[in-house]
Amino acid sequence: MASKLYYAGIDLGGMSAKAGLFDPEGKMIAKSTVKTCKEEGFRATAKHLAGLVRELCSAAKIPVSSVGGVGVGTPGIIDGAAGIVVAWTNFAWENVPLASEISANLDGIPVRISNDANAAALGEAKFGAGKKYGDSITITLGTGVGSGIVIGGKIFEGFRGGAGEAGHMTIVVGGIPCTCGKRGCFEQYASATALIRDTKRAMFEHKESSMWRISPDPDTVNGLTAFTAAKEGDAAAQEVVKNYIMYLSEGILNLVNCFRPQAIIVGGGVSGQGEYLLQPVRKYVDEHLFVGFDRIPLAIVKAQLGNDAGIWGAYALAANV
Repeated sequence: MASKLYYAGIDLGGMSAKAGLFDPEGKMIAKSTVKTCKEEGFRATAKHLAGLVRELCSAAKIPVSSVGGVGVGTPGIIDGAAGIVVAWTNFAWENVPLASEISANLDGIPVRISNDANAAALGEAKFGAGKKYGDSITITLGTGVGSGIVIGGKIFEGFRGGAGEAGHMTIVVGGIPCTCGKRGCFEQYASATALIRDTKRAMFEHKESSMWRISPDPDTVNGLTAFTAAKEGDAAAQEVVKNYIMYLSEGILNLVNCFRPQAIIVGGGVSGQGEYLLQPVRKYVDEHLFVGFDRIPLAIVKAQLGNDAGIWGAYALAANV
């Protein structure tokens, strides 16, 4: 009977939630979004997410009773086993029973939840760049550095969901202040935000740099600016890129030395640089690892699922695939 069931995967964010409905063969057959808002509270959010599932079922012309489960990737520290959001700072949620609340709005359909970065990592591991590997770590280079660890095909959440926060590993003691209250966190050096900050600093130190031609207004600087200029041979931009790659590689080194996965999957906007980014990262990591690639192989690859990784991972969570 389980093979005939449909499953829904939801990627919950601070401004919207997007969801996909999957048929019994694992094909996404419907997709939709709904706005989210901190002020509404978790019960209203849960109701909206349940409504999203109903909307998907309506679009696919199937009864809600055909849904065998719902998976949700949500920001925050998530106790997946208990179905509880232990803490989500942005929405001021603490010990929120999100899974049971959504389930109650869906006539008791089972709901499983996990951290959003974990869900994206599971999506990549099962259906994207990591599907050849049982053990993988996905890192997402965006506003911060998100990460998820998959061991033996399962998310490694740690006690009460506290594991996998690689963005807050300290890689420079006493370094740049982080929004978490510490200094020198990985995301302060390897996020797109960090790259933009360092690009602007280099531009003001090197007024002759072609980065000014690419982004004449400092407010238009983005994660592409330094990479574009570096490819053109601009020395100041090449220094920015070189330092960025060094810090990114150091963070990856720490993760590999601790977990020794078969693959590191790199996602987020900066990963769009493809081999221009990943080839030097591989070289640096191989040269500095405790045990090199020749003895323990390691794939460092670009993520494949883009913005849908969280939906696919949430589906995997629901369907237990």
